[in-house]
Amino acid sequence: MVGAYTIREIPMPIQLEISQGLTLISEDGTAKPGLAKSWKIKDEGKVYEFYLKDNIRFTDGSKFTSNTIDYLFSNVEIKRTNPLTITFKLKESYSPFLITASQPIFKKGFVGTGRYKVKDIKLNGEFIKSITLISANNPFKTKTYYFYPSQEALKIAFALGEVSKAIGLLDTNFQNTRLQSFKNVKASKKTNHQRIATLFYNTRDGVLSDTKLRNALTYSIPDSFEEGERNYSPFPHNSWAYSQGVNERKQDIVRARELLSQSLTATKSGELAISLKTLQRYENTAKEIMGIWKTVGVKAEIEVVESVPETFQVFLGDFRVPRDPDQYVLWHKDQENNITRYNNLRIDKLLEDGRKTSDLSERKKIYADFEKYLLADSPASFLYSPYEYEIERR
Repeated sequence: MVGAYTIREIPMPIQLEISQGLTLISEDGTAKPGLAKSWKIKDEGKVYEFYLKDNIRFTDGSKFTSNTIDYLFSNVEIKRTNPLTITFKLKESYSPFLITASQPIFKKGFVGTGRYKVKDIKLNGEFIKSITLISANNPFKTKTYYFYPSQEALKIAFALGEVSKAIGLLDTNFQNTRLQSFKNVKASKKTNHQRIATLFYNTRDGVLSDTKLRNALTYSIPDSFEEGERNYSPFPHNSWAYSQGVNERKQDIVRARELLSQSLTATKSGELAISLKTLQRYENTAKEIMGIWKTVGVKAEIEVVESVPETFQVFLGDFRVPRDPDQYVLWHKDQENNITRYNNLRIDKLLEDGRKTSDLSERKKIYADFEKYLLADSPASFLYSPYEYEIERR
């Protein structure tokens, strides 16, 4: 796979092969039993009491108990009532805590409770070069994960036979051909619902501060992209918080032109020109959007950047979707990661309520309102969940 990871940042799919957390996260983002068989939420969401499974052992043979849980949460009081009960007392209500408790539990040396255990980790400086896992039940069954600095480096490694499987590829193009055209090679495509390609608007920019202009830009965006599964929402389609079809801003060029004509900032600026900064992986998407914006009267100049720019009018990048629908850090006015500099008191209140409400049905109503009002304000245009490819040599 591609990426630079330290010992403290081993990719979650690998961690889950080695161990589990108190909870597991289902495909739609809800929590289900992991190493805990059940739990109770008390004191309006400030107390979480977990009841552990009593037949779990680490791969070194030792028994899993409340005393072996090594979570280091700040501002959380931990009480181990007995070997099979552990209680976390929070200073404030925090409904995503069940998702937080899905973090895999390890003893020293990455000893876990999973199907595999760590056989070897090779480092290049502080970054992991490879991790070799061995089956907890079969000493002859091993797998090694190698980490490469770029998509191209991983493709070359696969072509040279250094690895038998490449995962997380954005495409399968390789030297005027496709990797699946190689002998005995199979390619599969999936949607990465953990990321959403997004146009972020600087809401404090002199031009982009106008909601009508931002909505005009949003309505001009096409309803499909070759690079991924169209997603109009801040939530992926598989999330329990997603409101299917209700708030979608589907392409409407007539509406886009109408809103553009009503925009005060667009009218004042005459021929509207916008600077669009984009990550390299989304450059083709940026060019497609630029072409459509031109047809509605907006000229965009594209600049490729390596990371989130400190200043921008429009930035085409992505965000990693939290495992819980709580997006407080992305849109609340007080958060550093609010790169659009968005400020909306109603949205702030919904975000605050969403992370304090434990009842799932009530949270769903809160996030339905959050989605509705955020999309109406358009601090960002959500584009798609990108496709990823897995190439395997058999």
